[in-house]
Amino acid sequence: MKCEIICVGTELLVGDTLNTNVQYLSRELSNQGLSVGYHTTVGDNPKRLEEVVKIAFNRSDLIITTGGLGPTQDDLTKEVIAELFNKELVQDEKVKEELLQFFANREFPFTPNNLKQIFVPEHAEVLPNPCGTAPGILLREQGRVIIMLPGPPREMKCVFEEDVLPLIRKKNRQLVLSRYYNLSDIGESAVEDRLLDLIDTQTNPTIATYAKMGEVLVRITANGENEKELNTLLDQYEDIMLERFKDNIFTCSKQSLAETVAKLLIEKNITIATAESCTGGLIASQLTEESGISKVFGTGIVSYSNETKINLLHVKAETLEKFGAVSEETAREMCENLQKISNADLAVSVTGIAGPEGGTAEKPVGLVYIGLCYNGITQITTCHFNGERKIIQQKTANKVFHLIGKTIVDKAK
Repeated sequence: MKCEIICVGTELLVGDTLNTNVQYLSRELSNQGLSVGYHTTVGDNPKRLEEVVKIAFNRSDLIITTGGLGPTQDDLTKEVIAELFNKELVQDEKVKEELLQFFANREFPFTPNNLKQIFVPEHAEVLPNPCGTAPGILLREQGRVIIMLPGPPREMKCVFEEDVLPLIRKKNRQLVLSRYYNLSDIGESAVEDRLLDLIDTQTNPTIATYAKMGEVLVRITANGENEKELNTLLDQYEDIMLERFKDNIFTCSKQSLAETVAKLLIEKNITIATAESCTGGLIASQLTEESGISKVFGTGIVSYSNETKINLLHVKAETLEKFGAVSEETAREMCENLQKISNADLAVSVTGIAGPEGGTAEKPVGLVYIGLCYNGITQITTCHFNGERKIIQQKTANKVFHLIGKTIVDKAK
């Protein structure tokens, strides 16, 4: 079944509102084994909306629209679609009853324009909206299905999950299974190169790569009707992934690198302390996004100035004078002294030049030293990152998490 998504709203076109609806619907439809061929975003313009619906109707079996079902004058989706297919808009008494009850329950002032929402195209199926006032609408026309959903994401998800998903599952018996592999310390182009022989000949399963900052997510998806056969097929590809990326896979899931490392620290009960200069607390911040991290993370120091490095981390003044704040020697003293101060199992330090100013020929922007002290053994990693300030900081944090995870796993072997 070919699917198409049309998002209606001028606020989406001008960038005032982020279009999360299309991402959600595409993912959910794909998870059900449906092929999403097109996304279209159109403003609150009846002529343009009619044009895109006509185009979609000629090439897709299932068309889902979001937005344009509310009470205001620029909410025109059902009006345009009804006129396009010569359908009258008729009053639905049940929708009217539920609408009036909605306002009564919440003591909201009721304005007459809300009654616009009780009209639906004749012969259409109403999809109740328990999260809002505008119901969804399902219209069958010439062997195709048009589903109109509310625009607010919470309401759209509510109607889709309650009414649309059950219909799709009933009609579609195709199983879709996906496995995810999150990789670090490797670029998307290098990942693709190692998988090119499989990508070039792929049919089922299919392979997709998604680049994130410092991470690459690989999704392998199999389609069929027998779950056991699909898992056998995916097992074969898992063996290939583990063989080709054994040093880069940090989780066989969609978990981020920071989340994976935080969970690993908690699971292994390994205490950690951080001393950050150029990242300004980013590493500590991302660690503390994980619930329960307080069991293992007790000390995080932002030592941005030389004075703080000296006073809190006891970095020697002569080290800073001779080698500079951005140096292997400073990173070493930062993490080794931090471990003594915090008594943590693992201490990590970062010092570098995030830019855009501050770089020299000898120490350019993007130069970062990472110190990691674990069980009395210190390793210093020198990195050269490209990009603007925030990118360098995030790449540094990701590299730190990669080193932490690798160190813990290697020690356990």
